[in-house]
Amino acid sequence: MTDQSSIPENDPADTTDADAPEMLGGQSGDTAVKDPEEWVTGDEPMTGAQRSYLDTLAREAGEEIPATLTKAEASEHIDRLQQATGRGATS
Repeated sequence: MTDQSSIPENDPADTTDADAPEMLGGQSGDTAVKDPEEWVTGDEPMTGAQRSYLDTLAREAGEEIPATLTKAEASEHIDRLQQATGRGATS
């Protein structure tokens, strides 16, 4: 027989909920929006998706942009060209 006195009862003051979803960030605000200069991978070559979208935006804007941009540089050009072409989210 097991000694039941050593098994802790559920403490109503315990606010930990094992069924609650895991949460990130909390009160710090929207961490998905970060300055490209602060990106850990910002100096890596731009992604295929960035390249494709940047090509579309540059054509619409009548600009030529180097194909050797980093992720951060591509992001900055995309933001600028979205404003110039009227595409994308408006601030």
